[in-house]
Amino acid sequence: MSISTTFSAETGISSTPNNWPEWFRKDQYKAWELFQSLPQPKRNDEPWRFANLQAIDLSDFHAAVPVTDAALLVARSSAHSNLAAKLIFANEVLVHSDQKGLPAGVLLLPLEEAAKNHEELFRKSFMTSEVRLGSKKFAALHRALLRSGAFVYVPQGVVIEKPIEIWHWVQGENATIFPHTLIVLGEGASATVIDHFVSSREERSLAIAVNDLTLGTNAKLNYVAVQEWSDKTTAFHINTTEVEKEAVSTALQMNLGGAYIRGESNSHLLGEQSRSVMLSINPATGTREIDQRTFQDHFAPRATSDLLYHNALADSSRTIFAGLIKVEEHAHETDAYQKVRNLMLSDEAEANSMPGLEILADNVRCTHGATSGELNEDELFYMMARGIAPQRAAQLIVRGFFGTVLERLENEDLQEHLGSILDKKLNL
Repeated sequence: MSISTTFSAETGISSTPNNWPEWFRKDQYKAWELFQSLPQPKRNDEPWRFANLQAIDLSDFHAAVPVTDAALLVARSSAHSNLAAKLIFANEVLVHSDQKGLPAGVLLLPLEEAAKNHEELFRKSFMTSEVRLGSKKFAALHRALLRSGAFVYVPQGVVIEKPIEIWHWVQGENATIFPHTLIVLGEGASATVIDHFVSSREERSLAIAVNDLTLGTNAKLNYVAVQEWSDKTTAFHINTTEVEKEAVSTALQMNLGGAYIRGESNSHLLGEQSRSVMLSINPATGTREIDQRTFQDHFAPRATSDLLYHNALADSSRTIFAGLIKVEEHAHETDAYQKVRNLMLSDEAEANSMPGLEILADNVRCTHGATSGELNEDELFYMMARGIAPQRAAQLIVRGFFGTVLERLENEDLQEHLGSILDKKLNL
């Protein structure tokens, strides 16, 4: 059954288990109608400038079916050794839950359970912001066909010292999944959440993932998305982060796989002295295309946003970055930064960068820019003179290039953990 025939007005969403509340299933029907009404992106649409539109043809994909080797996937879902909790989804079905390390009052639930038992909290933060960076049609499809996902709620004043880990596996040729992570932090709460997105086999698949991050006053969130889809996967990753007064959000995307990756990140600075740090590590090889669009939207005075994206492009890979910093009226004394660095490892690779500013307030400090450069010949010579083979020397330089992004994370244990994942990807 293809995506286009998954929904019917009579039976609802045939691939969705009947465990969502009725109000949500009505919302899904409205989302399906919206998906059908919206046109496919076109070349002359500004949010899709430079994009490979052939890569987003959904006609061959179908709804994923339950996996038969869930125990094997659970066994493979071992990354961080010191966790507070772990959820594992396989084709959007929860197959493992371990919450023994969570403090009292913290909720870590499947989304459908949160929608039924914590409706007010769920509705307040679930996909409430407009999708404005180009993928509104695909976000509507996500909402219409969503089957499950992770809900994390940390109450006021609760600090979770160890990370929460969530795994989203996809399995099946041309299978489609809709991973979703919804995180809500109360006033003064603190947490670290690591989302893993993984293909179980080297199969062609489609993933349309959404995460909603909501931080109350003085809350602190470290959110990491480690994307390791197969080299045949098409994936959308759509993020919305809302940061209240004096709260700090640090979000890192590590795009280590996929054939075509479309990432859209919206960061809304809603309270005074709020802070949003947006980071991305993108080793692009083969014919991979990584297309990232960002929006740093300042609503309140004396808030800070800081974006740093690093791309290393080999072979005939392509990256696209389009980012806008917007300072709304009355958001005086804003500090906003945006920097994209491209390390070109091949003459055939292509990097497109389009940073932008829109300032409607006074007394602000905003900078943006993009740079592209090749491997430093002096560094290569220095390492080769000490007996390091040229290929390994280049790998070490790339690792150092990405390491400056990891250093933006305040948690040293998290830096080390993510560094080990990156080392494995770079064959170090």
